Formats: sequence, C-alpha cells, structure tokens
Amino acid sequence: MPDGEVYTAPIEDSINGYIKFLYPAIYRGKEVSGVELWFEKGRVVKAKAEKNEEYLLSVLDTDYGARSVGEFAFGTNNGINYFTKDILFDEKMGGTIHIAMGASYPETGGVNDSAIHWDMICNMKEGTVTANGQLIYQKGTFII
Repeated sequence: MPDGEVYTAPIEDSINGYIKFLYPAIYRGKEVSGVELWFEKGRVVKAKAEKNEEYLLSVLDTDYGARSVGEFAFGTNNGINYFTKDILFDEKMGGTIHIAMGASYPETGGVNDSAIHWDMICNMKEGTVTANGQLIYQKGTFII
C-alpha cells in the first residue's frame, strides 16, 4: 500500500469555515461531485453538491456524528500525482488534505462516533491551513 499521510482527529467543536472539494467524493461506490461544506463549531450546517446532492445529504443525516469531522489529514506522497478514484491512493496524494466525515480513530484521541467514515479530498495547491491562528500550510506545502 502507498504511504504518505499524516492524520489526526480534530477537537470536535473546533472546525469553522468553508471548504469546496474539486475532486469527487466517493462513498460506497457512489460519486458526489462539487461538494461544498460549511462548518460551525465542528458540525456541517450547510452542504451542497453539483452532482448527487441528495445522496450527500442523506449520508450526512445517517446519524448525529455523520455531520462532524472524524479525521483531518495531509497527503504527503508526491509520487501520487493524479486522482485515481481509489481512496487508498488518492488520500495520500502530495499537496492535498482530506477530511473524513463521521467516525474518528480512537488512537488519535478522537471521540466522534458514527456509522460512516467518508474521506473527502481537497487539492490544496491554492489553499491554506491555519492552526491556532497560525498559518502552517500553504499551496500544498508545510511552511512551519
């Protein structure tokens, strides 16, 4: 299996903001394109998609934990340089981040419980990530 991922569980109520996924989000064989999510205090408060929006919303309504982020990760393998629709490769692609809606990995300190764990990948060549108010990742590269 390819390597190249740094992942953790976020503090469940700490995520605020907006993200748009340019790569399709695939869950249980169904593709959802153009996913946009708005977060307040760690929960998705608004979601839309260009394709299969009803499916996106139904999965996010699976249970209470499905609207919370269970995993936040950086893809660090620059040898994977195109989207394959195979999550075990795609989530490790250099210059990307991914979040998983739903269940956390307990070994990362996460406590979110859900029947789902849906990885969604975002190309970060033009994006930024801040932590505790400090810029740590810009245009697909760590800057700290």
